[in-house]
Amino acid sequence: MVRILSSLLLILSGFTGFAQQLRIGLLVYGGGGDWYANPTAIKNLAAFCNQNLNTKIDTKEAQVEVGSAQLFNYAVVHATGHGRISFTDAEAKNLRLYLEAGGFLHIDDNYGMDPYVRPEMKKVFPELSFVELPFSHPVYHQKFNFPNGLPKIHEHDGKQPKGYGLIYKGRLVCFYTYDCDLGDGWEDPEVHKDSPEKRQQALQMGANIIQYVFTR
Repeated sequence: MVRILSSLLLILSGFTGFAQQLRIGLLVYGGGGDWYANPTAIKNLAAFCNQNLNTKIDTKEAQVEVGSAQLFNYAVVHATGHGRISFTDAEAKNLRLYLEAGGFLHIDDNYGMDPYVRPEMKKVFPELSFVELPFSHPVYHQKFNFPNGLPKIHEHDGKQPKGYGLIYKGRLVCFYTYDCDLGDGWEDPEVHKDSPEKRQQALQMGANIIQYVFTR
């Protein structure tokens, strides 16, 4: 808990102009899914936040395993991929302790994660279920305003993008973005060749998530 509180202090210092840095952790998980699917995403999101939110986020990707004690060094951790995600009992316990202690997990379904995300997060919080966040939720109304919720970055199955949350003791501890693919929109322009408008929307929504974590 002390490590997370220290990270949060570093985060807040970014808004007041101090030259301290923090890092966004990329969650390394088992099960065979490609947790490494978007190698340029976090650096671009960090740079966008630094430019638009006056943060001091390190643009170097920091990988952290679910069961590692190093997890507690990050105020926010991002998970993505296309396939199976799996936690051991020990990893689920560690992730729960991290989230209870003030940490925050953003899961972005890069396509194909949904059948695995829900049961694995049930291992972490058996008593909780994902709830769809209303468009009025503060995460959609930070620096950038998204009155209709998540932007649609990639079509996939053509469904409406959904933002789900796990609420623990009144606090959003996990934000799950589904059928939206924010992370692809954070990547270098030549990777997915998204339009500048789509990339801007993805980065703005990503910045909202980061700012929400920083100021909640």
